[in-house]
Amino acid sequence: MSAAGGWVERGSRTLRPTAVTGNRMNSPIRAVVFDLDGLLFNTEELYHYVGSELLARRGLEFAPSLRQSMMGRPAPAALRLMIEHCRLHETAEALAAEAERLVLPWLDRHLAPMPGAAELLDALERVGVPKAVATSSSRRFTQQVLGPFGWEPRFAFLLTAEDVVQGKPHPEIYLKAAELLRVPASEMAVLEDSVNGCRAAVAAGAVVVAVPSVQGALDAIEGIRLRVSSLRDAEVYHLLGVPGH
Repeated sequence: MSAAGGWVERGSRTLRPTAVTGNRMNSPIRAVVFDLDGLLFNTEELYHYVGSELLARRGLEFAPSLRQSMMGRPAPAALRLMIEHCRLHETAEALAAEAERLVLPWLDRHLAPMPGAAELLDALERVGVPKAVATSSSRRFTQQVLGPFGWEPRFAFLLTAEDVVQGKPHPEIYLKAAELLRVPASEMAVLEDSVNGCRAAVAAGAVVVAVPSVQGALDAIEGIRLRVSSLRDAEVYHLLGVPGH
């Protein structure tokens, strides 16, 4: 699940095609796709808070293994994992409604971009590299996160849980992103923080940059091109072919 994921309703997709126009370093990357939760914004912290609170109210703990298996999945699938793992009697819909009441107060107090996110977006824009968001969160939540910072217009489009039939770790969302960006997946970089997100991007054939939310969580995944601890890492800029900050 990606933070508030599918806890809110559907929306429509708006496309803003862009093209590479600036001077770049030598790189085969023609477009960049960002995950949202835990990659662009600190909303994986929200996810941990909400999961912990839901289970604490039931006298249970949000085990790291459960959290890891849920991360990056659409909310309905993630909540079903929670129900099965913890042997809860509620429905996913009931848990989603309870979770949604926890979301907005947290966003008002704690929402922030991840370190290096703003600088990397600036660098990509200076050389005209097209970029998009592909997230398991809902469109409404995604816009709630991007809106306060004015970031939605910075992306060619947003792909959210409503835009795919099969969520991460299925590659559908990244295959669709490559199609909309009009580039081969092999020339599209995907920046991800979760196991399920990285698996989806690798399966789509993208160039995957892993910035893990949990240290060591992505070590066993094959096919990742680059592993870094922060979006500020110079290797990210080198791979994407943009001048450093």
